[in-house]
Amino acid sequence: MPEPAPAPAADPVLVRDFCDSRWDTELLPLVEEHIRVPAVSPAYDADWEAHGFLDRAARAAAAWLRTQAPALPGLRVEVLRSPGRTPLVFFEVPGHGSRTDETVLFYGHLDKQPEGDGWSEGRSAWEPVFDGTRLYGRGGADDGYALFAAFTAVRALAEQDAARPRCVGVFEAGEESGSPDLDHWFGALAPRIGEVGLVLCLDSGAGDYERLWLVTSLRGACGGTLDVRVLDEGAHSGDAGGVVPSTFRVARLLLDRLEDAATGELRCAALHGEVPAARRAQARDAARILGDQVARRFAWHADASPVTADPEELLLNRAWRPSLEVTGADGLPPVASAGNVLRPRTRLKLSLRLPPTVDAAAAVAEVARLLEADPPYGVSVRFTPDRVLADGWHAPAEEPWLAAALAGASRACFDGADLAHIGQGGTIPLMGRLSRQFPAAQFLACGVLGPGANAHGPNESLHVPYARRLTSALALTLNAFAHRTA
Repeated sequence: MPEPAPAPAADPVLVRDFCDSRWDTELLPLVEEHIRVPAVSPAYDADWEAHGFLDRAARAAAAWLRTQAPALPGLRVEVLRSPGRTPLVFFEVPGHGSRTDETVLFYGHLDKQPEGDGWSEGRSAWEPVFDGTRLYGRGGADDGYALFAAFTAVRALAEQDAARPRCVGVFEAGEESGSPDLDHWFGALAPRIGEVGLVLCLDSGAGDYERLWLVTSLRGACGGTLDVRVLDEGAHSGDAGGVVPSTFRVARLLLDRLEDAATGELRCAALHGEVPAARRAQARDAARILGDQVARRFAWHADASPVTADPEELLLNRAWRPSLEVTGADGLPPVASAGNVLRPRTRLKLSLRLPPTVDAAAAVAEVARLLEADPPYGVSVRFTPDRVLADGWHAPAEEPWLAAALAGASRACFDGADLAHIGQGGTIPLMGRLSRQFPAAQFLACGVLGPGANAHGPNESLHVPYARRLTSALALTLNAFAHRTA
């Protein structure tokens, strides 16, 4: 009996037509409904199980996936649950045509950051607003679009009877809390996932919306709480000032051990890593493309400006150099009710971003040592590290087939624009774990968090035209994986 003819290569025009139509008629309303669910991550909602919003988001995603079964025979969909653990949506779609025994793993998440303050008039976290280009609301861009886009990419190939690999999807509900349950779920799913040849992570960003961006690295993260105490109770500032050292000033002295306040450069060698030559070259190329857009993507106030005018240095800063931010404070009363009191205590929440190759546990241990050593004036100084640490991620070099596939997908889906590479400053704990679990796999990290997306902040928005084109590019990449010869 003759061998069956291999499934054909996908027609990029038909792929784009299908994905555009699905976004217009089905995916946009689905993401709008996802925005309406206040599925705040467990780190920000201690009663998340009782509230049930994470489970509601998972149920809704799984319900939609099951409606796709007639177009994809063999589809399996499941919501994994366990008491005390965040739910996870898992899907499995058999391959078709060439190399159907090899697996592509999609990753994204359904949980969200808290709503936060500062939303513009007429916009809010839990009520979607679409202006014809951007869909505003919490969790649309980070990361609610991802499951729908991933599965639509698979559907686009099925519509043409084009070759596609076996695809599995893992969409968790704890990423914004550091993915505390992911090791558990991956342990349970490992036999069902099998060996993975390509990982597609959709929870990252883009330099602009004019081309496909391949994310080549992610920074790690660590942090903790710095607690400085000098008195057991507050004292009249006129009586104690000049006698009792200010805890705020002591905290500033301690932070100076970590950071040069004039430049923002972190002084601790353990927080730095070498920037590979290839990543420097890619940052230079990205800087030529983006220019001052690297800085203009932020909502600057009045005459404020970035730390340097050099876009290449800014790209390297946000991708390969450590940074410090004080993200919270206790012991500081509101300005309107601040009396003339020398305060007994200052507590600061510190967040550090780390180069992709720096070990987060070693880094936070060194931070604790620096801050607690030889406290000024003998005051009480304690640094309590955060429970959740995250190592960064540095992508393996692209194999020739993947480099060619991504270049072709960018040109086909973005009006001839070439693929570009960028390192991202955000953290996705899963990526390092997947690199260790699937050392032979190739990685495509990408996403929709480009200029103006403002994930985690007010006015988070999904650039819908980019999401449509990214969906098409994912489909063409899947087809190239199924046809690859190397």
